[in-house]
Amino acid sequence: MDPLRHVKPAVRAVRAYTLAERDAPVKINQNESPWDLPKALKRRVLAQALARPWSRYPAFDPKELLQALAGFSGWRADGILAGNGSNELIEALLVVTVGAGTRVVIPEPTFTLYALLTTILGGEATRVPMSSDAAGSFVYDTGALLEARRASGASLTVVCSPNNPTGTSLSLAEVERLCSDGDGLVVIDEAYHEFAGVSVVSLLARHPNLVVLRTFSKAMGLAGLRVGYLLASPELVREVNKARLPYNVNFFSQLAALAALEERETLARNVRRLIAGRERLLARLADVPGVRAHASDANFFLLEVLQAEPKAVFDAMARRGVLVRDVTAYPLLARCLRVSVGSDGENDAFLHALGTALAEAGAYAETERA
Repeated sequence: MDPLRHVKPAVRAVRAYTLAERDAPVKINQNESPWDLPKALKRRVLAQALARPWSRYPAFDPKELLQALAGFSGWRADGILAGNGSNELIEALLVVTVGAGTRVVIPEPTFTLYALLTTILGGEATRVPMSSDAAGSFVYDTGALLEARRASGASLTVVCSPNNPTGTSLSLAEVERLCSDGDGLVVIDEAYHEFAGVSVVSLLARHPNLVVLRTFSKAMGLAGLRVGYLLASPELVREVNKARLPYNVNFFSQLAALAALEERETLARNVRRLIAGRERLLARLADVPGVRAHASDANFFLLEVLQAEPKAVFDAMARRGVLVRDVTAYPLLARCLRVSVGSDGENDAFLHALGTALAEAGAYAETERA
C-alpha cells in the first residue's frame, strides 16, 4: 500500500518551502528587525491579554484591527483582510484565483512561495528573468512581464517590491502600467515597503485589479506573532475572505498589532536607523575585495562572492557565529548570499566574519589548486 499515491503528483514533484534550523549569536538571515518592540508596549499587551478570557475565541472579524489598518494605510476598512502573516493571505488569494491550468506570471529570482503554491493548486508559473542595469544590479523588466502576461493569458502577475532576495523595486509608474494593461490581477507584495519609502496603495482607488500585501514581520517588529494584511477592492476582498480560515488571527496577535500601530513613530525611527545602517554597510563593503554588494531598497542586500566558493564563505561565517542566508540555489544567484541589515554591532561582527571567511576560503582554494 502506498498512501502517497493519493497525493497530487504536482505536490509530490515540488520541494517544500523550508529553512534549516541553525542558531548563531549574530542572526542576519531572515530579514527580521534587529530591535524588539519597547518593553512598555509589551507589558501593556501582556496586561490586556491577562485581562481577557483565553477560553474564548477571538473576534471572527477583527473590526478594531481593520479600522486601525485603514487609518494607517490610507485605504478603506472593507477593502482590508487581516491574516496570520502575509503568507496566509498569499495562499488565500491564490486559492480563490488559481486552478488547473491557471497561468501566473512571476519574476525570478523572487520569494519562492508564489510559484510553489501556484503549482500545488494546479496552476502554471510563467517565470520572467530579471534584467541587469549598467551597474550590474537586478532590475525588473516591465516590458517582459507585460509580454509574458499577454502571451500566456495569465490571470495574475505577482511582484515582490522591494523584491526578496534582490532588494529591487518597481516604480509607481511601472505598477500602473501593469494594472492598465488588461484586466489580470496585479499583486504587489510590499513586505519591505517601509525601507523603500514608497507604496502603491495610492493606486488602489483607480485600479480594481490591484492587490497589495503587507506584513508586521519586518519593519513592525512582530515576526514572532504572525500578522499580515491584504488591501484590494471590497469586492475582491469578499471573495478572498472565503478562503480565510475562521479565527485566523489570534487575540494576542491582534492586541500586539494594535499596540504596534500606536507606536508607529517609534517604529518609523527604527526604520530610519536601519536605512542609515544599510547605507553605511554598503559603503564599507565597497572597499572589501572579492565581493560586490548590490544596492537594495529593503532591509537586506545581495552579497555576490566574486572569487571564493560562496558556500565555503557561508560556512566559515557560520562557524564564527554569523548566520546569513545562502541563496545560491535561486535562479541567477549562484554566487550570492543574502545579508539582513542588523544593529551596528551585528553589522560590525558581519564585516569581521566576512573578512576572515574570505581569507580562509581563498587559502582553501589555493590549496585545492596546488
